[in-house]
Amino acid sequence: MFYLFLHLIRTTQNRMSKKHFNISNIPISDESALPKYLQIVDFVNDAIAENKLFVGDHLPSVNQICKEYNVSRDTVFKAYTVLKDQGVVESVPNKGYFVAKATSKVFLYLDTFKAYKEVLYDSFKKNLPKDIYADVHFHHYNIEVFKRQIEDSRGKYATYIIMPFDHPEMKDILDLIPDDQLLIIDWEIHSKDTNNILYQNFGSTLYEKLVTLLPLIKKYKHFQFLYPEYTDHPYESVLYFEKFCSDHNIGYSILKDSSNFNVEADTAYFSVSDRMLGRFLEQCRTKNLEPGRDTGIISYNETPMKKFIYKGITVISTDFYEMGKKAAEFCANDNKMRYCVPTEVHIRESL
Repeated sequence: MFYLFLHLIRTTQNRMSKKHFNISNIPISDESALPKYLQIVDFVNDAIAENKLFVGDHLPSVNQICKEYNVSRDTVFKAYTVLKDQGVVESVPNKGYFVAKATSKVFLYLDTFKAYKEVLYDSFKKNLPKDIYADVHFHHYNIEVFKRQIEDSRGKYATYIIMPFDHPEMKDILDLIPDDQLLIIDWEIHSKDTNNILYQNFGSTLYEKLVTLLPLIKKYKHFQFLYPEYTDHPYESVLYFEKFCSDHNIGYSILKDSSNFNVEADTAYFSVSDRMLGRFLEQCRTKNLEPGRDTGIISYNETPMKKFIYKGITVISTDFYEMGKKAAEFCANDNKMRYCVPTEVHIRESL
């Protein structure tokens, strides 16, 4: 408390700032899906992260916000209680509410929100320090959306955690962000030596994990990679799949047209698409083929449900929990990061 009052004195003496934060800019909306108290919480945290509010700044009174926005006192009290619980705001009897500590914001940019990305996101949020807040966005492999979001976000965040994809413009767009603020995750494509990288190996590590499954794969006469036309999975995996099959005298094929997919007995499949996994299981049921006996499948990317589907689906996957944890670690300190997240094999009855 004593520190807070000292900082208030220094703030008044050493910088020109408004004694009370301008409440006319708080975008409280009846149309938002977010409760009004959380809109206030987000606005205050954003203002601190963007250096519009500083430690020691006086926040509007409860009555001021109620009058300005016609919201209930309970709504404002709830917002300030959340901010106090976060340690962001401190109340001083007969003085009001003041900013107690600085916060920072992270721009988390993912490709899509699939089940395994949810594991990454939950781990990231769980391990993120309480004074750091994350905004999550998705680009869906659209370069125009990707570029616009990056340009609009510049200077608004302390850290940028970005999942890139293969496009000729990608490197130039990533160069818009200072190296010390950027962490490239999942795929190291278009990265440079000065970048921070948290990635998985889609090539040689896949080869190594397939070798561990060799006795199970050898149960079948043919091995097919399901690489449908709509997938954005790195093609590097296809090349190492072909090398694995050639090195171990395994008959193989690559299916790129999903309309031609037809499950056959004595064939094992490797799928990088959960949609194709669903079609595989559907056809097995229709044709009365038992996965793990008549036909087999290996799926890429672990999800919480794959251990339960059809007595369990064999999976090769990076550790998305570890990826989320390491990404949060990068946000919490200024250390350089170049880390390859381990890839794991989960053997289940589908193979």
